[in-house]
Amino acid sequence: MKSAVPNDYRVSLGKLGEELACAALQQGGYAIVARRYRTRCGEIDVIARDGDTIVFVEVKAKAGQECGTAREAVTRRKRRQVIAMANDYLSRHGVSAGALRFDVVAVTMSPGQPPLVDIIQNAFTLDDR
Repeated sequence: MKSAVPNDYRVSLGKLGEELACAALQQGGYAIVARRYRTRCGEIDVIARDGDTIVFVEVKAKAGQECGTAREAVTRRKRRQVIAMANDYLSRHGVSAGALRFDVVAVTMSPGQPPLVDIIQNAFTLDDR
Protein backbone atom coordinates (compact mmCIF):
# COMPACT_ATOMS: atom_id res chain seq x y z
CA MET A 1 0.00 0.00 0.00
CA LYS A 2 1.46 3.34 -1.03
CA SER A 3 1.63 6.09 1.57
CA ALA A 4 -0.28 9.33 1.00
CA VAL A 5 2.63 11.24 2.54
CA PRO A 6 5.07 12.64 -0.06
CA ASN A 7 8.44 10.88 -0.09
CA ASP A 8 10.42 14.15 0.30
CA TYR A 9 8.47 14.89 3.50
CA ARG A 10 9.30 11.43 4.90
CA VAL A 11 12.98 11.90 4.01
CA SER A 12 13.03 15.34 5.70
CA LEU A 13 11.25 13.97 8.77
CA GLY A 14 13.71 11.06 8.94
CA LYS A 15 16.77 13.31 8.66
CA LEU A 16 15.45 15.69 11.31
CA GLY A 17 14.62 12.74 13.56
CA GLU A 18 18.13 11.37 13.13
CA GLU A 19 19.68 14.76 14.00
CA LEU A 20 17.55 15.00 17.15
CA ALA A 21 18.34 11.39 18.05
CA CYS A 22 22.11 11.91 17.70
CA ALA A 23 21.94 15.06 19.84
CA ALA A 24 20.01 13.18 22.55
CA LEU A 25 22.40 10.23 22.39
CA GLN A 26 25.43 12.51 22.76
CA GLN A 27 23.78 14.31 25.67
CA GLY A 28 23.28 10.87 27.22
CA GLY A 29 27.00 10.11 26.97
CA TYR A 30 27.03 8.06 23.77
CA ALA A 31 29.84 8.60 21.25
CA ILE A 32 28.60 8.51 17.65
CA VAL A 33 30.75 6.13 15.58
CA ALA A 34 28.84 6.10 12.28
CA ARG A 35 25.61 7.31 10.74
CA ARG A 36 23.65 5.75 7.91
CA TYR A 37 25.80 2.62 7.70
CA ARG A 38 24.70 0.92 4.49
CA THR A 39 24.96 -2.72 3.50
CA ARG A 40 23.27 -4.79 0.82
CA CYS A 41 20.65 -5.60 3.47
CA GLY A 42 19.76 -1.98 4.20
CA GLU A 43 20.90 0.75 6.55
CA ILE A 44 21.59 1.21 10.25
CA ASP A 45 20.72 4.74 11.29
CA VAL A 46 23.36 5.20 14.00
CA ILE A 47 26.22 3.17 15.42
CA ALA A 48 27.47 4.47 18.74
CA ARG A 49 29.46 3.56 21.82
CA ASP A 50 28.03 3.74 25.30
CA GLY A 51 31.11 3.15 27.42
CA ASP A 52 32.54 -0.19 26.26
CA THR A 53 29.27 -1.23 24.61
CA ILE A 54 28.75 -0.86 20.87
CA VAL A 55 25.17 0.21 20.22
CA PHE A 56 23.21 -0.19 17.00
CA VAL A 57 20.45 2.39 16.95
CA GLU A 58 17.27 2.40 14.91
CA VAL A 59 15.70 5.86 14.76
CA LYS A 60 11.97 6.11 14.22
CA ALA A 61 10.62 9.60 13.65
CA LYS A 62 6.89 10.14 13.43
CA ALA A 63 4.65 13.17 13.08
CA GLY A 64 2.17 12.48 15.87
CA GLN A 65 0.94 9.09 17.05
CA GLU A 66 -2.07 8.58 14.82
CA CYS A 67 -0.54 5.45 13.25
CA GLY A 68 1.01 4.08 16.43
CA THR A 69 4.16 5.02 18.25
CA ALA A 70 7.62 5.17 16.76
CA ARG A 71 8.64 2.23 18.95
CA GLU A 72 5.86 0.09 17.50
CA ALA A 73 7.17 0.84 14.01
CA VAL A 74 10.25 -1.36 14.62
CA THR A 75 8.77 -4.56 13.26
CA ARG A 76 10.16 -8.06 13.58
CA ARG A 77 11.36 -7.84 9.98
CA LYS A 78 13.19 -4.57 10.75
CA ARG A 79 14.78 -6.06 13.87
CA ARG A 80 16.10 -9.01 11.83
CA GLN A 81 17.43 -6.58 9.23
CA VAL A 82 19.25 -4.46 11.83
CA ILE A 83 20.73 -7.59 13.44
CA ALA A 84 22.02 -8.77 10.05
CA MET A 85 23.57 -5.37 9.35
CA ALA A 86 25.12 -5.27 12.82
CA ASN A 87 26.77 -8.63 12.16
CA ASP A 88 28.06 -7.26 8.85
CA TYR A 89 29.47 -4.17 10.59
CA LEU A 90 31.19 -6.24 13.28
CA SER A 91 32.84 -8.56 10.74
CA ARG A 92 33.88 -5.82 8.29
CA HIS A 93 35.39 -3.67 11.03
CA GLY A 94 37.06 -6.46 12.98
CA VAL A 95 35.05 -5.67 16.09
CA SER A 96 34.61 -8.57 18.47
CA ALA A 97 31.01 -9.26 19.37
CA GLY A 98 31.63 -8.39 23.01
CA ALA A 99 29.20 -6.04 24.66
CA LEU A 100 26.63 -4.89 22.14
CA ARG A 101 23.14 -3.56 22.36
CA PHE A 102 20.22 -2.62 20.13
CA ASP A 103 18.50 0.63 21.03
CA VAL A 104 15.61 2.46 19.43
CA VAL A 105 15.28 6.21 19.52
CA ALA A 106 11.66 7.22 19.11
CA VAL A 107 11.22 10.81 17.94
CA THR A 108 7.66 12.13 17.98
CA MET A 109 6.96 15.52 16.47
CA SER A 110 3.60 17.15 17.05
CA PRO A 111 2.60 20.59 15.71
CA GLY A 112 3.11 23.38 18.22
CA GLN A 113 5.09 21.22 20.65
CA PRO A 114 8.79 20.48 21.05
CA PRO A 115 9.89 17.10 19.70
CA LEU A 116 9.75 14.22 22.16
CA VAL A 117 12.90 12.07 22.00
CA ASP A 118 12.82 8.76 23.84
CA ILE A 119 15.94 6.54 23.99
CA ILE A 120 14.84 2.94 24.51
CA GLN A 121 17.86 0.90 25.58
CA ASN A 122 17.87 -2.84 24.88
CA ALA A 123 14.79 -2.42 22.69
CA PHE A 124 15.57 -5.84 21.22
CA THR A 125 18.26 -8.51 21.37
CA LEU A 126 20.05 -10.92 19.06
CA ASP A 127 17.40 -13.48 20.01
CA ASP A 128 14.63 -11.31 18.48
CA ARG A 129 15.14 -12.70 14.99
